Amino acid sequence: MELLGSTQIATYTRPKTSHFLPAISTMASSYRSPHQPPLSAANPNANMPWRTNTYYRAGSAIPPSLSSALDLVRAKTTLFPSNRAGLSARYMPDDWHKSNQSHYRESESSRNSAERLRRDTLRLMQDKEHLTRRAQETTSRNLGERLNDIGFWRSELSHEVNNMVTEIGALTEVKRRLERALAETESPLQVAQECLYHREKRMSIDLVHDDVEKDLIKEVEGIKSCQERMRRHLDRAVAQLASNRAAQHELERDVNDKVTAQRIDDRCHHLRNTSDGISYYRGIDRLDPSLSLPDTWSKFTDDNILLSQSERAASHKLRDDIEVLLNATSNEMWKQFNTVNVAFTSRISETADAKNSLQTHLAKTLQEIFQTETLIESLKRAIRDKEPPLKVAQTRLEERTRRPNMELCRDYPHHRLVGEVREIEDTIQCLRERLMEAEGTLQTLVKTKVALEHDLSVKANSLFLDQEKCMSMRKTFPSTPRLVGYS
Repeated sequence: MELLGSTQIATYTRPKTSHFLPAISTMASSYRSPHQPPLSAANPNANMPWRTNTYYRAGSAIPPSLSSALDLVRAKTTLFPSNRAGLSARYMPDDWHKSNQSHYRESESSRNSAERLRRDTLRLMQDKEHLTRRAQETTSRNLGERLNDIGFWRSELSHEVNNMVTEIGALTEVKRRLERALAETESPLQVAQECLYHREKRMSIDLVHDDVEKDLIKEVEGIKSCQERMRRHLDRAVAQLASNRAAQHELERDVNDKVTAQRIDDRCHHLRNTSDGISYYRGIDRLDPSLSLPDTWSKFTDDNILLSQSERAASHKLRDDIEVLLNATSNEMWKQFNTVNVAFTSRISETADAKNSLQTHLAKTLQEIFQTETLIESLKRAIRDKEPPLKVAQTRLEERTRRPNMELCRDYPHHRLVGEVREIEDTIQCLRERLMEAEGTLQTLVKTKVALEHDLSVKANSLFLDQEKCMSMRKTFPSTPRLVGYS
């Protein structure tokens, strides 16, 4: 028991936890006395009058041997009040009340701050939850609208694909008819060529370029012209079919892409917070793998549909052109066939009267032969005259290829040299073609000259060729349905 009027020496036991720190309200500043003496080197604890000498000593840590010494000190302090200030400092009652009030205020402030933080945090959590839910609902609604857009364009594409498939089938059928009609023209062409071939066997003066031969040549050229137009339209049909299939391929690829996109967006549209397969993908929001914008996306599909419609319109027009061509070629061949037959009939009747004009035709033929030979020599000389300029131009081009570095420029002289070479080559080619025509004409004239020098007995051979050989082959001709490809 302590003596009356004495103060127990405070003992402090350090908590067992390693994170012990004194409360802010129990720090030295909260216990600083207004009558604190100034700090001095002789008394380092003068600025902390409340601190005892045993602040860092635990009561349970005092050895038993020192217990009696402490009791003696306490007794001396009680018995001798003049020595109390040297052992410890006393708190004032005001300090004690102020300390309690400070703790109360700090506790109330901490509780108010905690309550305010709790209210703000709950409100923040509610706002963020509402914002997150609204953002997810907006995204789901946008995905739904996107699915509707994809479904609309997918139906448009499917409709266009069906139309394109129908058009491809119709064009394919017209193409088959055109191929059959082209095959049917081979028989009339062969007959006309056989007639020309047989009439080449005419002897003497009967080997002339008469109306029959002209009409036969026209018939051959007409049939070949028809065949050429058919081949061109056939090539156009093949190219158009390729374009149609290319447009169909683009449409089907776009449909497949939209089916895949629709499946993905539908899966995304049905994803919920409780769905399986959701996971974190760090940084995915910063990755933008998109290749198009909504405007370009819809424009791409619209362009595909417009391209398909354009190809279908071109295909339909081509089918109409082929129908017109088949009818026109059939009429042309029939008309020329009848014209040749009339010419044959007239020629056969004229053959008997041809004897009187044998000498006249022979003189004219000789003169024509001479002029044709002169023309051939002139053409050959003209072709030879074009060779040196061609060599000069090509040599200039070859020499200019040796210009170094940047001097190897495609300048105006280069373009002019290239044009000069092409002009000379075109001129030589034109002259050569004309030479070939002249040589062919000369050959015909020579044959005519030889024919004119024969006796009138060759007329029987001519009559035999025209009447027996040619007219017997021209008794049959393909029917109109076959010429338009229906059989």
